[in-house]
Amino acid sequence: MGFGSQSHHVFSSNHGCSERLWLRSARLDAIDWIFNTQVKFGFKVHTAYLSMTYFDQFLSKRSIDESKPWAIKLLLVACLSLAAKMEEQNVPPLFEYPTEECRFESKVIKNMELMILSTLEWKMGSVTPFPYLHYFVSKFFPESRPEIIIIKATEHIVNMVKDINLMDQRPSIIASAAVMAAFDATLTRNIMDHMLSAISSWGNIERGHVFSCYNLIQEKKNIVKTPSSNLLSTHSSSTCVVENPFDTSSGTKRKLTFQNSENSPRQKLHRP
Repeated sequence: MGFGSQSHHVFSSNHGCSERLWLRSARLDAIDWIFNTQVKFGFKVHTAYLSMTYFDQFLSKRSIDESKPWAIKLLLVACLSLAAKMEEQNVPPLFEYPTEECRFESKVIKNMELMILSTLEWKMGSVTPFPYLHYFVSKFFPESRPEIIIIKATEHIVNMVKDINLMDQRPSIIASAAVMAAFDATLTRNIMDHMLSAISSWGNIERGHVFSCYNLIQEKKNIVKTPSSNLLSTHSSSTCVVENPFDTSSGTKRKLTFQNSENSPRQKLHRP
């Protein structure tokens, strides 16, 4: 399958330099795919964000072999499918999820969903920043129009996904920074500390994290967006057909085949 168990953080120093770079690149492309597919199906932004939360949580516990980029795409489809089942009223069938050059049987995706559920111990109700937005608007800016601030704050939250692992910051920290940035892009640390003093359970550490997120938002507003490397489509001229990598009844090997116009190499996947 290409998934190996590990207890370290996906971007921790325990990974080699080349592996960290590959994972970062893969994650950037994963985010593009998630939000493009969210638009395609008309899902809520919350659904896309939740699926990225599953993605980061899963990769904090398991690793993916760099030589198997199709495994990232399979993980993405399963994460978004699970998030849609949690958040959406109308969930498309699995075969409608766009996988470009890779084609996954529905039973393969379902087995991947089960692996995610097992890895995350069936704790799928992850908290996201969005439920906190109304609270922080009313707390910090009670006289303002909440709709406008929440729209801008939501944009900030989505834009931050590429720069922070969703396990690294509490959702409430991200939400408070996004609300402040949506209202005023020129807040100083002293002003923010004064505003955050209204949250009695937060101390200097939490305030420092909010300030860091706020600064990240301001930095991203000044960066011109460049196209991603699209690492997930490295075989754009090929078609990969993934037979059930979870099937343990047919011997000791699992099969992954690549087919293109020049040749049709056949690669074997061994159980981890």
